[in-house]
Amino acid sequence: MSELKGKALIGQSGGPTSVINASLAGVVESAGKCRFMTGALGMRYGIEGFLKGWTVDLARQPAGVVKGLRNTPSSALGSCRYKLKDADLPAVLDMLKKFDIRYMFLIGGNDTMDTIHRVEAFCQKNGYDLRGVGVPKTVDNDLFGTDHTPGYGSAARCIALWVLQAGLLARDMQKVDQFVVHQTVGRRAGWLAAAAALAKTTPDSAPHIILMPEVPFDADKFLARAEEVHRQCGYVYVVCGEGVAYADGTPISASQVKDKFANVEFGAMGGTSAAIRLHKMLADKFGWRGEFQVTESLPMCAADRPGPHDVQEAYRCGAQAVKLAAAGQSGVMVSMVRAAGKKYKISFAAAPLSEVAVHAKPMPPDMISPDGMHVTKAFLDYARPLVGKLPDYVTLKSKY
Repeated sequence: MSELKGKALIGQSGGPTSVINASLAGVVESAGKCRFMTGALGMRYGIEGFLKGWTVDLARQPAGVVKGLRNTPSSALGSCRYKLKDADLPAVLDMLKKFDIRYMFLIGGNDTMDTIHRVEAFCQKNGYDLRGVGVPKTVDNDLFGTDHTPGYGSAARCIALWVLQAGLLARDMQKVDQFVVHQTVGRRAGWLAAAAALAKTTPDSAPHIILMPEVPFDADKFLARAEEVHRQCGYVYVVCGEGVAYADGTPISASQVKDKFANVEFGAMGGTSAAIRLHKMLADKFGWRGEFQVTESLPMCAADRPGPHDVQEAYRCGAQAVKLAAAGQSGVMVSMVRAAGKKYKISFAAAPLSEVAVHAKPMPPDMISPDGMHVTKAFLDYARPLVGKLPDYVTLKSKY
């Protein structure tokens, strides 16, 4: 391997997670120990800011600040959702040359991996030696090529805790509100909505229905199941992913607004949230009174309830990215591989950006119940180590 000396460039893109800054700390601290990397610059507001020359010298940050990033939520560098155009690539290359950058690390999801893949490929095509490595991040957990993504475990724990606690509230308030609809983020994948299943402690407890984008929505089946649950339990607790859609692909939210990557903006004006639509269906059909809960971006920044492995794994992904680049690898994303067996253990590998950038990772069919409105044991076994133990709450004994 030939030595390549130059600065490292680090960016964060897309929606944050509660542990994305732990990955940033992992890159910064590891880059500082690498003899090939002569400095570390951070993109301010992602690739969009970098095109304007907005950077911060991360190598000069106090050690305490970098260490503190491990437990600081949101995106410390600032984020963006800028769709990099082919016409931007020469300007990106000029900026890389200007700052003597030879190592590029982007922390993000599918769209971010597409960005670094295109930049790295353009540099190689134009004879500029740049090693680009992606660091996985997303609460949606839909990133191809890795067992799970840093950020998912903490967000999933949030959802499980909220549904566990709000489920008790819904049970005890059933004479006031007969149903609840809780919406999670997740455009195309139901990993986060499915995490609510970890809150279910008895056959009658919440959640009763989980709607995931992987399963086409059938209003008749949904209403029939809701009526059945209400008859059995006295109330209905529904969890839905924001991207749940009909068989023809139309979102039940009816949102028409799209971002710069052509992704539907379920939280934007121009449509109604899936939770509100489902609320109306239930109220109109049965005359029930109910409420909806739309958490939006809150699970992305809830650093007070991290998953048991999330902070450490996010940091290690950042450190591993530097290790891969220093060893000469480029055009890859850090990947986590789960060991077989009951004991939870992960190792690190590398997934080609050319594959990560064009694929997504929906929930596999064996993790979704046959009726499409709940999960199976396979999902629970997958998610439990990432979410950790939940509180045990008591229930009054009816015979006393």
